[in-house]
Amino acid sequence: MRESAVYQIEKLKKEYSRRIVIDIEQLEIRAGEIFAIVGPSGAGKSSLLRLLNFLETPTAGQIFYRGQMQNGNAPLAVRREITTVFQRPVLLRGSVRENIAYGMHLRGERANGRVDELLATIGLQSLARASAVKLSGGEMQRVALARALVIEPRVLLLDEPTANLDPHNVALIEAIVREHNRARGTTIVLVTHNVFQAKRLAHRVGLMLGGRIVEVNDTAAFFDSPRDPRTAAFVRGEMVY
Repeated sequence: MRESAVYQIEKLKKEYSRRIVIDIEQLEIRAGEIFAIVGPSGAGKSSLLRLLNFLETPTAGQIFYRGQMQNGNAPLAVRREITTVFQRPVLLRGSVRENIAYGMHLRGERANGRVDELLATIGLQSLARASAVKLSGGEMQRVALARALVIEPRVLLLDEPTANLDPHNVALIEAIVREHNRARGTTIVLVTHNVFQAKRLAHRVGLMLGGRIVEVNDTAAFFDSPRDPRTAAFVRGEMVY
């Protein structure tokens, strides 16, 4: 395993009720990159994220994280390095500020300047004391992203983070993700069906179909000169299954 790899996947399979939803021969995710996984609904993208966050155990195969095989039994210290922002965030009853600081409280840390810095970053300083559950969808997603970033994860997993949001909130969230990756070197794995978002944000892109990784390439090559005809069709916006 290369020192620059955060994840190395080998012969990974995941089954639900005897149905194989993940079947990946090999995949490497590099330290400090934004890696986008694109593909249609049902391709297995979200299932892969759950395996990368060690929320589930593979049926077969191996997941190496920073050189150590972990699979579904990763210790707490490893799990604390990885956090996920889901498509439909669940916020706690309480203020916006309390929601952002929640992860710090769980770790026994006092809320500090990072919370105020992130409130400014997501543009919600004026709503810091407002009830988080009464925010708009876009505002809630920004709070969920700030809640993930405040604990300074080594790896950030994003599962369709801007699905069904208006262009203003999409642009804000993309800018936050891009800047955090640039400034902190956080490894970001982005699951999206939006090829335009992948093209804007990612350093490398992988196409997933039927639980398999069809192609992985640098973003420019992935979109401009794909090797696999299924990738070329997907990039053109054609239905690929």
